[in-house]
Amino acid sequence: MAAPSQPPRIGLAGLAVMGQNLALNIAEKGFPISVYNRTTSKVDETVERAKVEGGLPVYGFHDPQAFVNSIQKPRVIIMLVKAGAPVDQTIKTLSAYMEEGDCIIDGGNEWYENTERREKAMAELGLLYLGMGVSGGEEGARHGPSLMPGGSFKAFKYIEDILLKVAAQVPDSGPCVTYIGKGGSGNFVKMVHNGIEYGDMQLIAEAYDVLRSVGKLSNEELKAVFSEWNEGELQSFLIEITADIFGIKDDKGEGYLVDKVLDKTGMKGTGKWTVQQAADLSVAAPTIAASLDSRFLSGLKEERVKAARVFEAGGFGDILADQEVDKKKLIDDVRQALYASKICSYAQGMNLIRAKSIEKGWDLTLGELARIWKGGCIIRAIFLDRIKKAYDRNADLANLLVDPEFAKEIIDRQSAWRRVVSLAINSGISVPGMSSSLAYFDTYRRARVPANLVQAQRDYFGAHTYERVDMEGSFHTEWFKIAKQSKI
Repeated sequence: MAAPSQPPRIGLAGLAVMGQNLALNIAEKGFPISVYNRTTSKVDETVERAKVEGGLPVYGFHDPQAFVNSIQKPRVIIMLVKAGAPVDQTIKTLSAYMEEGDCIIDGGNEWYENTERREKAMAELGLLYLGMGVSGGEEGARHGPSLMPGGSFKAFKYIEDILLKVAAQVPDSGPCVTYIGKGGSGNFVKMVHNGIEYGDMQLIAEAYDVLRSVGKLSNEELKAVFSEWNEGELQSFLIEITADIFGIKDDKGEGYLVDKVLDKTGMKGTGKWTVQQAADLSVAAPTIAASLDSRFLSGLKEERVKAARVFEAGGFGDILADQEVDKKKLIDDVRQALYASKICSYAQGMNLIRAKSIEKGWDLTLGELARIWKGGCIIRAIFLDRIKKAYDRNADLANLLVDPEFAKEIIDRQSAWRRVVSLAINSGISVPGMSSSLAYFDTYRRARVPANLVQAQRDYFGAHTYERVDMEGSFHTEWFKIAKQSKI
């Protein structure tokens, strides 16, 4: 493509699939863009795609200096490279040619503290820095992702008009982008988004397992069920693609492809970070933690195959054979259990974001996060609108579970939820996500829990003291001496 009449306002470095797609999206929305990649063949590939996909204004550069110099000042460069050392290397390469007031945006799944470290280092060079979560996978990047920029507000204002056009557009609630907050808040919010995504995927997998193993539903029936669910309260990207998956036949043999996929789940690390942060902040996130544990256990394929042989010999193989179930009733119960469990998973994620926001002074707006997740991203779902409204009603809502609307929905569904969890347990089917969500709800809704006994034990063996329900202060009892005397 011929050189542009006016230099592009924006550049993008890192042209794997996500980078290519985001660059093409930006160009398609009317913003000429310069692109660069260390492996030059990727540059040529992107420019070629731009020609094929409508003669889009994408300008390729093999040399980093020429790439940087091609962008009008103040320059804005988005990086989409692998988190960690590759980001530092790319910054080093590009910043050598950048000038005061220019801006770098990291669009990868980066650990938020790395972003804060880089923002400080860039400030010393006179450069602005943003860490921007990008959700929606390849399709989202190309046609409209959910964008979560955090860091320099001045840098955000440079490209706000571009981001507003490039992000997913949702009728009634607008573009799926907002300035998240200071420091590494954009990366942190994207990390928790991914943690919620882990929980969502695990809960859907458990619904599938119960319907298939106990209800004996065929893949065709599962496709029909999930398609129907996607018309109602569970309408979401993940439910939609799950319905699609059940309908795809194996192109390399007989039957359906889903049955040939190995039952081992991969992961990139954001789910683990979410659970670690929850522990660091003393925020309960059992549904997200259960989904992470399930991925760890799925990785033990050979051990599980051997264990299955051990326990089948002990009669475990016969549990499901005796089950007689009403399919229609089971499908309806599982739908309700899945919905109630999802509320708990999102509540845990939101509480984690709020706790970090308080710790770091980010002043994040939870309802606004729910709004920008309504389109483009992997966890986009119709009920995010309900979450936004819950925080609009009460910005200081302690937990989504106690919002009047969500509380009523859980009360209406709890019988079905308990039936599904009990049926699964009695059938030898593990539902760690659903049962963790139910335990979270059952603990949170009780005015008194058995923690009094745990605290008494701690005081007995470690003199950790305890508080009382009937008077102020800290107390210690010499439990051992009193117990010893009573035994004499």
